[in-house]
This record gives sequence, structure tokens and C-alpha cells, in this order.
Amino acid sequence: MKPDKKTLFLQILLITICVGWLLSTLVIAPKIDWIWTLGLATTGVLSFAIGGFDKATIVIGPFFLAASVLSVLRQTGRISLDLEVPILVILVGVLLLFARLPAVPSPKWMIDDNGRGNDL
Repeated sequence: MKPDKKTLFLQILLITICVGWLLSTLVIAPKIDWIWTLGLATTGVLSFAIGGFDKATIVIGPFFLAASVLSVLRQTGRISLDLEVPILVILVGVLLLFARLPAVPSPKWMIDDNGRGNDL
């Protein structure tokens, strides 16, 4: 029997929350809101794990992974919110351009009855 990709949610969520807990316990990065930061990263990873590689996940996955990294940088004082937001907006634009490439397949839920995908 083939395992359902949707069942990966609990395992990945459990691992990421415990990684944050461990980092806080070891005082490696105690001042970071790990639930928020790892929640963003988990969303990015789960988009690929559950949705595969398509025009939607090529935007959603990297966006949430970058948002997680930028959140850590902001919380540790390396960048400000004034830099974080424009970087994320630029990233969305770049990712939307990549999603338009013909080599990137349309998600199954966007394919019409004729087998054609709709552009994002």
C-alpha cells in the first residue's frame, strides 16, 4: 500500500517544533520565536511534500522558506522589518516569473477537462 503524502504533516510538524525547542533549551538561539519561524519553514517544506513540484508550490514553498530565514535574521537583529518586507515582495515577483516557465507543470487542481493548465 502506497503511503499518503498528507500523512507527512504530523511528522514534519513534530520534528520542526522539537528542533526549535532543542535550540532554545541548548541556549543556541533562545530569543527567537521558534513556533512562528519553524511554522513558516514547515509550511514551505510541506507544500513540496504534499503538493509536489508545480506552478503553485514553486511560489509557496520557497516563499515560506525564505520568510523563515528572514524572520530569524530580523529576530536576531541582523536585518530590519524595512528590509525584510521588500525582499519578500521581490521574491514573490521572481517566483511568479519562474512559475510561468513552460517546464513547470500546472497543479492537478488547475487542469481543466481538456487537460490544459491555467497560467498563474
